[in-house]
Amino acid sequence: MPTRRDFLRQSSLLTTSLFISKEEWFFEPQKIGLQLYTLRNEMGKDAKGTLAKVAAQGYKTVETFGYGNGKWFGMNAAELRAELKSHGLTTPSGHTFPASVFLQNGWEEKWKPAVADAKAVGQEYIVIPWMEEQYRTDINNFKKMAAVLNKAAEICKQTGIKLAYHNHDFEFAPLAGTNGYDVLLKETDPKLVFFEMDIYWVSKAGKDPLAFFSKYPSRFAMWHVKDMDNTAQKNFTEVGSGVIDFKKIFTHAKQSGMKYFFVEQDQCPGAPLDSTAKSIAYLKKNIVK
Repeated sequence: MPTRRDFLRQSSLLTTSLFISKEEWFFEPQKIGLQLYTLRNEMGKDAKGTLAKVAAQGYKTVETFGYGNGKWFGMNAAELRAELKSHGLTTPSGHTFPASVFLQNGWEEKWKPAVADAKAVGQEYIVIPWMEEQYRTDINNFKKMAAVLNKAAEICKQTGIKLAYHNHDFEFAPLAGTNGYDVLLKETDPKLVFFEMDIYWVSKAGKDPLAFFSKYPSRFAMWHVKDMDNTAQKNFTEVGSGVIDFKKIFTHAKQSGMKYFFVEQDQCPGAPLDSTAKSIAYLKKNIVK
């Protein structure tokens, strides 16, 4: 039989929950991630030392890049997983082959080992990072890419991971009465193919991230959190230092289907580690509480 103490404890918990924002329900501090491309030069010189610095700044997840021949940063899946674990890090996602691999015959031969390695290192998502310039002006390439993504995602499903596509701004250029991004969204299986929205590039293209979340709910499993400065050049800048309203965007995280987000800054005004420190400080103070 419930006691008076049980009743008071449950009432207290209920009262407390009324004051917790939906952001706090949805996010946990340990989910602040970093796309390691931001620190590509540092990773090339001293991958292990750089990972230690990333962890010291408070990041708990990292997104990899530069996969090739079964390795990342000179480490195979077991080695990288162990190195990450030693710093309290995990890698839920990784960027792999560009679109050109999938627009050629025999792509499965490269894809299957990459998927197996992603699974071995502990990744939940494997990401197609971009489409090279020579393919971007023909809408048929986006249609072909959509069809191949469906097949590639089936291979991922068999291995127990998921496939995502990462955008830049070129996908939004008008083509044949539509654009590449809409083709990819409309012609891929929503149960198999997910998207990693780079919020900077969507904003630079003059589009509203929230409009995509509303039109295609639950499709955007990951975000790149990258800010844009208030200049005509629309340069990259640290999160919270630019014009993108991340406080508003994060209130739509659940609608978008976002499970992970990664800070990224393609170019930094000074030492990249200074920029990553500034970005996570803003997120901890203003977004993830």
